[in-house]
Amino acid sequence: MPNTILLREEPFTKAAALAGYKSDYALAKAMDVNRSTVTRVLSGDLQPGPAFIAGALFALEPMEFKDLLKIVRGD
Repeated sequence: MPNTILLREEPFTKAAALAGYKSDYALAKAMDVNRSTVTRVLSGDLQPGPAFIAGALFALEPMEFKDLLKIVRGD
C-alpha cells in the first residue's frame, strides 16, 4: 500500500464551522472545488488531492496542513 494523505475529519469540520461555512457548498466555493469533492472527502469515499488540500489551506487559514490532514505511511 502506498503512502497516502487522509483528512482529519473532526478538526476539518470544526475549522469550517468556525470560519462560518454553513454548508458543503459554501465551503467548496471558498476552496474552489466541487461540492461533491468536499462531500466525498468528508465521507471517506475520496482521498484529498492537491486541489482539495490547497483549497482547504486557503479557505481555512490560519489552519496548517498538520491541523487538517495526516500522512499515513503505507506498508
